[in-house]
Amino acid sequence: MYRLTIHELHDRLKRKEVSSQEVTEVLLKRIAEIDPKIKAYLTVAQQEAIRGAQEADRMIATGRISPLTGIPLAIKDNMCTRGIKTTCASKILENFVPPFDATVVNRIKAEGGVILGKLNMDEFAMGSSTENSRFTITRNPWNLQVIPGGSSGGSAAAVAADECIASLGSDTGGSIRQPAACCGVVGMKPTYGRVSRYGLVAFASSLDQIGPLTKDVEDCAILLNAIAGYDPLDSTSADTPTPDYRRGLVKDVKGWVLGVPKEFFVEGMDPEVEERVWDGIRVLQELGAVIKEISLPHTGYAIATYYIICTAEASSNLARYDGVKYGFRAQDPRDLMEMYLETRSQGFGPEVKRRIMLGTYALSSGYYDAYYKKASQVRTLIKGNFEEAFRECDVIITPTSPTPAFRIGEKVQDPLQMYLSDIFTISVNLAGVPAISVPCGFSSDGLPIGVQIIGRPFEEERIIQVAYTFEQNTDHHKRKPPLPPH
Repeated sequence: MYRLTIHELHDRLKRKEVSSQEVTEVLLKRIAEIDPKIKAYLTVAQQEAIRGAQEADRMIATGRISPLTGIPLAIKDNMCTRGIKTTCASKILENFVPPFDATVVNRIKAEGGVILGKLNMDEFAMGSSTENSRFTITRNPWNLQVIPGGSSGGSAAAVAADECIASLGSDTGGSIRQPAACCGVVGMKPTYGRVSRYGLVAFASSLDQIGPLTKDVEDCAILLNAIAGYDPLDSTSADTPTPDYRRGLVKDVKGWVLGVPKEFFVEGMDPEVEERVWDGIRVLQELGAVIKEISLPHTGYAIATYYIICTAEASSNLARYDGVKYGFRAQDPRDLMEMYLETRSQGFGPEVKRRIMLGTYALSSGYYDAYYKKASQVRTLIKGNFEEAFRECDVIITPTSPTPAFRIGEKVQDPLQMYLSDIFTISVNLAGVPAISVPCGFSSDGLPIGVQIIGRPFEEERIIQVAYTFEQNTDHHKRKPPLPPH
């Protein structure tokens, strides 16, 4: 039963072949059996999940059933959940229990969705491997010796290992799409402003966006329907109409122009990734799509631009963790200054401290113009590149990640190599456009590889249509990791 997708399980719940409580209990048992190996969860909310399932069953009994009613889902641990710990995988928030739900959690609950628990991540979403969590390292269900991607590694691993039916992640520079590619699932970063950030613990406010991680493209459309839309509680929320994303579930790309940027097929990229992505492009070409080489000339500056902007925003956002109002506080400081210093040096991990220092430096007097202002100007150029490209094509197709999942510990000592894991996803966040990663094959080691489909702002429906057409003509998404009892 845990192998089912949202739409398959919805049909069974609707026909009353199974109850939400039964499904939830099966998944809780699955988590208890499998998660000691995977370590996708930081908190399993057993009692809350059972209560939620019972409430969903009451809704179904009275004929109130939406596509998410009774569906067990899990949430990345940087979204506030009332009464359930929200730690951001950081010591500084290890005992923080929010008094309210994030808007996305509220919307899922309003539809009768069941929250199974909170998923592991890189601390404050800073990382590409989920090795920066202060509590545990999540492992990839396809091979327990490799990373699941990051920072939403727990969210991707839980979906791949069937420890939830679907999950939510957040994406600041690729943190949904890169783990989706590493774990062989579907992951979407919606347009900036399409999904409310209210209740998402901020990392870089101009880049962060919440999105779904699912077993197939249809589930992605269903979950996006539930969470998208204007929210007055979020000042960056876009007040634009939200379509029914299931309208994008059409198997047709005939005559569509698919742009392939030459800057995304670079030296140092894994040859198997390049092969699988081109295999995927050819599938779409055979279905009638027109393939066109395009250029995104400022792509080479994306990493530097991103790491100035995101660290500057992180340094500002994380200033609130000072041991005064909530969260961890250092014991027995001599005075207020020592309390601040000790709280932050003990509470934050090395990667978070590195980024706070980088960001503080970039914003400091005398350096602001040279770094942050310059990066903001280059960001505008990158956004302009996408606008130009979309005059020539309907969607853009690229690899999601330059390599399949790498071994745990392989890049921990080399932050620059780790940062390059997001080289193909970062510019999408800088431009604020939507993108989806879908499985497009496997490496010779049996590790999943993802292809990324990028669209114009607020045209999620289009990228869903291309992704759905590709998925319906391939079977990569049907393969499962070699976990018991698979």
